[in-house]
Amino acid sequence: MLFATHLLVAALLGRWSRLPVVPAVVGAAIPDLVDKPLASLGVVDLFHSVGHTALLGLVVLPIVARCWGSPARRCRTAVAAAMGWASHLFLDAFHIVLNGRPGDALFVLWPVVTPPDPLAIPPGDFLVFYLGTPSFFVEIAIWVGAAGLLVHRRRRRAGAP
Repeated sequence: MLFATHLLVAALLGRWSRLPVVPAVVGAAIPDLVDKPLASLGVVDLFHSVGHTALLGLVVLPIVARCWGSPARRCRTAVAAAMGWASHLFLDAFHIVLNGRPGDALFVLWPVVTPPDPLAIPPGDFLVFYLGTPSFFVEIAIWVGAAGLLVHRRRRRAGAP
C-alpha cells in the first residue's frame, strides 16, 4: 500500500475504535519512516525490515495487554499507536500476497527470515511499478469508500436523508 493509504486506514480505524486518531496515524507511519531511509542509505538491504518486522510485537504486545481497556490517556495512546503499526504491517503483507508474491510477505519475520526474492525497488520507482497491480485497485476502492463515508457523514450532519 502507498504511504497515504496507511495513514487513512489508521485514521479510520482510530475513529471506528474510538481510540485517539493521531497516535494511530503516527503508528501507521513509523514502519516507512524507519525503513525507507535505512534502505535508501544502504544500512539495510530491504525496504521492509526494522520497522516492518512483526517481531517488534514482542515489545508492543505486552504494553498493549497491560493497557487494554484502561481509560488512562497514555494507555489509549499506546494502544492506538500499536493498532496503527499493526495495520501497516497487515496492509503491506496483504498487498504483497494479492499482487502474487506471497513469499515476499515473509518480511514480517525479518531478520529471522528474509523473503527469497524481495522486490528491492526504491519508493519512487515502486510507485510506477505499483500502478495497475491488483492491490492498486483495492487501494482506489479504499479511498472511494472513505470519500463516500465522508460525504454520507456531511449529508447526515446537514440533515439530508
